[in-house]
Amino acid sequence: MKENMMMKSGSKDYRYVFVCGMHRSGTSLLGRNIARLEDCTGLENTGEFEDEGQFVQDVYPVDAEYGGMSRFGFDPRAHRTETSPLLTPENVRKLQASWHAYWDNSKTIFVEKTPANLLMTRFLQAAFPNSYFIVIRRHPLPVSMAIRKWKRCLTPLYRAFEHWLHCHNLFEKDKKYLNHVYELTYEDYIQNPAKYHEEIAAFIGTRVPEPPKEDTFRIVLQWRNPSGLRVPERAMETTSAVYSRKYFDRWSYFLTRSPFGGYYRYIARKYEPEFAKYGYSLTKGFDPTEKVQCEISRGSNAVGALYCIGADVHAAMWRGSIRCKHWLRLTSKAILPAFIVNAIRQARRKRIYAKQERIVPN
Repeated sequence: MKENMMMKSGSKDYRYVFVCGMHRSGTSLLGRNIARLEDCTGLENTGEFEDEGQFVQDVYPVDAEYGGMSRFGFDPRAHRTETSPLLTPENVRKLQASWHAYWDNSKTIFVEKTPANLLMTRFLQAAFPNSYFIVIRRHPLPVSMAIRKWKRCLTPLYRAFEHWLHCHNLFEKDKKYLNHVYELTYEDYIQNPAKYHEEIAAFIGTRVPEPPKEDTFRIVLQWRNPSGLRVPERAMETTSAVYSRKYFDRWSYFLTRSPFGGYYRYIARKYEPEFAKYGYSLTKGFDPTEKVQCEISRGSNAVGALYCIGADVHAAMWRGSIRCKHWLRLTSKAILPAFIVNAIRQARRKRIYAKQERIVPN
């Protein structure tokens, strides 16, 4: 089997499709749909979150080791090219074998999705012959605000904006070295997914299959969903703009009614020109009043810089608090007798179940 994998990896008849984009940009949905095209296969049943390729290999560190989803791009080591010292023949063989173990090797087009691929395109092109890169870009507000909801993400919003810009700027410089690149936006994709499925299929040399009359389902593990996501095996998945609307509404509140409105208006003014280069805006379309628009355009940069320092201090304190709680929890488990630790665990579960019973209607 391993020999057959290596033959596939070195054959010009086989193609490798890497789905790239920032976390929360729609890479998972897009990657699964591409894997449903004719003669395509994606990583399945890996036992890892979202079946991401980064978790089933040991050639390079996962993005969490470089600061996580809102900071990994700031670490220079996360940006890998054809000059990476990790790109040895042995490592290439290991990486190929790791992923072929979870692909359907009867197919000829192999799809791998990991958001941090955005900074690894040149590395992956060198490691895999016949590489194709599909890059999806989403408005920075939903991307940055969705990530910050996660308990372990303690990055100030302005730093999340900078991270979005930094990663996309690196990709812009890298893509001139790539042989096959297809780019789309999340906003366009959800409006007309069928159009983009057709275009992507043509790009990678295949076609869209007929919708199945019957289908089976599987479970994909997710970060914030312990029970996982139930997805069809063959039918295309869809989504809606409503998932972005709630973040736009929240941003509108931040600009107009938040007690920290000065901070949000400052970062809107600061990053607006950079996001405009990608076709996005932090000030247009959010219905701010004329007074707020004036404050955005005329605010003090010195005061705004102080706001950012305050956001950094708050994030550092929050981070320290969580780490302290984690240390106390580990220490208590090591010191307390097992029966007391079990009693605490059972009491916590009872509180959770009781809370669920109160919020679930009869």
